[in-house]
Amino acid sequence: MIIQLQTTITADEKQRIIDHINKIGYKSNEVKTSQGNYLVCIGKNDFDIRLVGSLKGVKDVHRVSESFKLVSRKWKVNPTEINLGDGIKIKEGEFSIMAGPCSIESEEQVEKVVAHLVKNNIKIMRGGVFKPRSSPYAFRGLGIEGLKMFNRICRKNGIKVITEVMQVSQIAEMHDYIDIFQVGARNSQNYNLLDELGKADKPVLIKRGMSGTIDELLHSAEYIFSNGNEKLMLCERGIRTYENAYRNTFDLNAIPVLKEKTHLPVIADPSHGIGVRDYVMPMALAAVMAGADGVIYEVHEKPEEALSDGQQTLNFDESETLIKRLRETAELVAHF
Repeated sequence: MIIQLQTTITADEKQRIIDHINKIGYKSNEVKTSQGNYLVCIGKNDFDIRLVGSLKGVKDVHRVSESFKLVSRKWKVNPTEINLGDGIKIKEGEFSIMAGPCSIESEEQVEKVVAHLVKNNIKIMRGGVFKPRSSPYAFRGLGIEGLKMFNRICRKNGIKVITEVMQVSQIAEMHDYIDIFQVGARNSQNYNLLDELGKADKPVLIKRGMSGTIDELLHSAEYIFSNGNEKLMLCERGIRTYENAYRNTFDLNAIPVLKEKTHLPVIADPSHGIGVRDYVMPMALAAVMAGADGVIYEVHEKPEEALSDGQQTLNFDESETLIKRLRETAELVAHF
């Protein structure tokens, strides 16, 4: 059960609600965010929910049977909207495109990608400065100084920044230079990191773990929400299966399932989802048809020279074609 409290509630009114919840055999956990104040209540006893709804200080009350409660669509019917400022929003019905290289490599590279995004009216650039790599000898990013450079060029051109945070200690130093924290697949169940991102005042995009289930992804989001941050997005980026003809199995099934289960925006990552450049475009378009609220993909001027993930990265011509087709497909879906 989720109880949404009135903004004008007094301490005495809140305590009376908690006492009532305890009396019917439920345990309550208070969650405060920038957008609301909630009591998440856990228990199994039957009771008349109208009695809770009638208590002074209660704005609304909902039964939510899933263990992930705050991110469930069962209590919040209206979809969550992420406002990045400057008129840039990530929301249902307003298809979003995020693009950029796997890794931030140099100032020249960033300038060229930004020029490509500006030309095609893309407002959000992805790019890693801390890179979790399978091999310790692979390029692992430019670090915080690379992020500052990335931020400076993007700010100058009206572009928002999304980049991956890998550990708790990076949150504070990255905070002023990013617009969206990205939680990568390897960290989707790093609960210490998720807890701390819940205390941050920046949006968070959470990628599904390489072997993670849909429910596990939703529980990861619940960790962040329950610590106070409602500004969340979920990302389907493919899962590891026995198939080896491509990098991952891009689970298109997950998109409509997530859209039914949660009020959070759902973003598709076809680059990691399939890992083969020639297939990124059809899978991106399929994700739009499946109901994704946006896509995030990799682009580089010369993918064959990229320091990471060049095999799944589009060049500028391919990216321009994809952007055009994504917008056409999104417009078609909007008329369904």
